[in-house]
Amino acid sequence: MARILIVDDERAIRTTLSAILSDEGHETSLCESGEEALATLAREELDLVLLDVWLPGIDGLTVLEKVRATAGAPPVVVISGHGTVDTAVKATKLGAYDFLEKPLSLERVVLTVSHALAEGGLRAEVRDLRRHLTFDETLIGESDAMKRLFEKVKNAAPSGSRVLISGENGSGKEIVARSLHRFSSRADAPFVDVNCAAIPEELIESELFGHRKGAFTGAIDDRKGKFELADGGTLFLDEIGDMSTKTQAKVLRVLQEQKFQRVGGQQTISVDVRVIAATNKNLEEEIREGRFREDLYFRLAVIPIVVPALRDRGDDVVLLAEHFLRRFAAETGRPPKRLSDPARALLLAHNWPGNVRELRNLAERLTILAPGDVIEARDIELGSGGEERSLFASNLTLRDAREEFERQFILRRLRDFGGNVSRTAEALGVERSNLYRKLNAYGIKVERSA
Repeated sequence: MARILIVDDERAIRTTLSAILSDEGHETSLCESGEEALATLAREELDLVLLDVWLPGIDGLTVLEKVRATAGAPPVVVISGHGTVDTAVKATKLGAYDFLEKPLSLERVVLTVSHALAEGGLRAEVRDLRRHLTFDETLIGESDAMKRLFEKVKNAAPSGSRVLISGENGSGKEIVARSLHRFSSRADAPFVDVNCAAIPEELIESELFGHRKGAFTGAIDDRKGKFELADGGTLFLDEIGDMSTKTQAKVLRVLQEQKFQRVGGQQTISVDVRVIAATNKNLEEEIREGRFREDLYFRLAVIPIVVPALRDRGDDVVLLAEHFLRRFAAETGRPPKRLSDPARALLLAHNWPGNVRELRNLAERLTILAPGDVIEARDIELGSGGEERSLFASNLTLRDAREEFERQFILRRLRDFGGNVSRTAEALGVERSNLYRKLNAYGIKVERSA
């Protein structure tokens, strides 16, 4: 049984449709205006909407547009007594499942409802599967920094607004972009990504906007660009800070008008694309240096999101390491390895200049090369960015190495808790007075962060 909303200002049509659909085993709700329909949709879980175009107050196409902008919206079948090709085309572009003309063929109504409900069920299954995807498309973490990130993604995803994601290389900016797409009303439409830093300047326009055959040497066929391929969905412009100012101007124009021409073409192509951009650069500094357009920055940064570096995510390091170890064990058919306490401490003390990408590579390497089922600290070789490797490579005595490791570990936990000595002591399982003595012994000055 499905719950179906019937929206029509003619009482006879509402009653007739309700009776027919009830006979088919469905439950119906009836509305006579667009305002009433939107209020009903906001408070009820519905599987399908039958929506008249001509309504008192808010017209049906406006209602359709608002419904389709909502994440997880039900399919909408548009009905009109003044059916024209233009109305049908507009309804379809706005996301209507189908278009029915009055007088209604009751057999066609039943068939259309059946097909729409079937497709709606499939889309719901796809959304559920996407929500359960792991690794490359899932944000993982329990730190305060990640909780704040989750909240921003949750609020920004269904809004449809442009998002500018910033963060260090390897911190997970693309995963954030994919999450924004997956939890938006565009989840069933394409997600198209472009690495702006990897495409030569002479090819970037063709890559973004497409080209006509013969537009330049090597253009042997017509080709759609990324904007066109992402129509109805999301376009992810990664490393936007590496785009030339010439291309920036053309992207700005597309964002303003949602239309463009292919390279070498004359036809104007209109698209409906949500743009999400990402950068590891300070774009405000780039603007001051004349390398990035300020007007494009404000177009992109409607909602700014900063992805925290791995070193600022506390115990997420261990959580992620264990996740990667399980994943690579499953991929290679090996039993999963676990981390010893010294190995965990070593991972927590590392600075992670390569962020999550560095940790992922380390987990893959340990899955293959670590000799036992338990990964020990001696099995872990960290990159040159970490101070910890010097503990093994230098001529320190065991006592000196132990003290140096303890100093690094305390510094790390202090940073996790913003310089709060009480919370750090609690996390370390020591008395606050004992921690103060160690801070004095190691010459560590505590500065509280806001």
